[in-house]
Amino acid sequence: MLDENVKGQLKAYFERITQPVVLAASLDDGPKSQELDSLLTGIASLTDKITVVRRDDARTPSFAIERAGTDIGVRFAGLPLGHEFNSLILALLQVGGHPPKESAEVIEQVKALDGDYRFETYFSLSCQNCPDVVQALNLMSALNPRIKHVAIDGALFQDEVTARQVMAVPSVFLNGEPFAQGRMGLEEILAKIDTGAAARAAEKLKGKDAFDVLVVGGGPAGSAAAIYAARKGIRTGVVAERFGGQVLDTMAIENFISVPHTEGPKLAAALEQHVKDYEVDVMNLQRAEKLVPAPEPGGLIEVQLAGGASLRAKTVILSTGARWRQMGVPGEAEYRNKGVAYCPHCDGPLFKGKRVAVIGGGNSGVEAAIDLAGIVAHVTLIEFDSALRADAVLQRKLNSLPNVRVITSAQTTEVHGDGTRVTGLSYKDRTGGELHRIDLEGIFVQIGLVPNTEWLKGSVALSPRGEIEIDVRGQTSVPGVFAAGDATTVPYKQIVIAMGEGSKAALSAFDHLIRMVPVEVAEAA
Repeated sequence: MLDENVKGQLKAYFERITQPVVLAASLDDGPKSQELDSLLTGIASLTDKITVVRRDDARTPSFAIERAGTDIGVRFAGLPLGHEFNSLILALLQVGGHPPKESAEVIEQVKALDGDYRFETYFSLSCQNCPDVVQALNLMSALNPRIKHVAIDGALFQDEVTARQVMAVPSVFLNGEPFAQGRMGLEEILAKIDTGAAARAAEKLKGKDAFDVLVVGGGPAGSAAAIYAARKGIRTGVVAERFGGQVLDTMAIENFISVPHTEGPKLAAALEQHVKDYEVDVMNLQRAEKLVPAPEPGGLIEVQLAGGASLRAKTVILSTGARWRQMGVPGEAEYRNKGVAYCPHCDGPLFKGKRVAVIGGGNSGVEAAIDLAGIVAHVTLIEFDSALRADAVLQRKLNSLPNVRVITSAQTTEVHGDGTRVTGLSYKDRTGGELHRIDLEGIFVQIGLVPNTEWLKGSVALSPRGEIEIDVRGQTSVPGVFAAGDATTVPYKQIVIAMGEGSKAALSAFDHLIRMVPVEVAEAA
């Protein structure tokens, strides 16, 4: 299964293994077990530090990665290929004793967890959000023997998926009970199970000195702003609820100039590393709740955080981005992750052979319908306008698919379910006014974005759509407060545009700083 190029790379990686590793495989006579056996024996042939043994497990095909002679180990149920191949290699290295890249503080926090934690994560091989969760929990298992983790390919264990009503990935169970859904990093998981983490983080933030530039948001705009500000040699901080922002949920990126193809998580990781190459204080997992303008010219602007801490800065750059727009109809919230989904790449494989709908006829909606048509039994695409808005090339591809139906001039009015999962939806014909119902098992919503600006109401001027109003320099209605990216009134919500706007906002903030009259000087005069 491994070509010669991959084998060469793996040999180099496996030189970092310092402790013997055992791959304990549970196999039967099925084709997937044969593939897994080939994968494991191929890996073991590359180094004498890895051996393969047979050991039955309740899930087959599956295998454990164990540090010989210890209780340290992780398990994969299925074949960790696709997006999860990197998770496999990292698990081999970490169980094999190679030190992780995380900070010493985080590593000690994992080791100090007191309790027995048995995690199970359901993933799909096409899910770009799943590896973050799988790798974080695998690392925790490699650091603390009281933490166990098994990563399960939902497509291979459909009976479990059905029994546990898993309709979105990644889905994590802790000690048999639902724990979390969606992308999570190591620090986010720790914050959920380490009850004192939030209070400790808040205390740490309270002691920080004022920043010259404080960037709120860690997506493309925020990252660019932080880099440009730091390069000016001024004290720069980034506070973000989730570093990377919506880019983390983006699958293929093919219009980022000079990079023919990349994926959102890869770009987000590169952005974070670039920011950390400079002296930028990155404060992740912190949600801003209120912006307090400076009480007087030249004074400090305050950003209040959900955890109770406040940060102060001479200038602030708002780059909080946007999130998926919801339909806002009865049943949508009730059945979110129970058939209502927003990521076809992640959750599509869970609907194999089923009937689904896609809401939205723009590029995102049509691309989702095309992708899903290769997995599910049938796709119904519902568009509010009288015609699809997607590019012509995408519409031609969509129209060539035999298992896709397109309904235009249709307004979704309700999501139906049986209490545990989606069973259908209703829509209104906007031409004749008739109501129709479609029976189906999944609904993928692709109707655009909403700016993350609710917390700014009353602080800065917002457009009727909730976007931060800015001028050509990125200046908001509040002196010293700038904004950039998808949260602003700048048209065309694109990564490359957000980066340019973030850079411009940082340069504008620096220009503002060098022209400021310090408060104490003004008072002395």
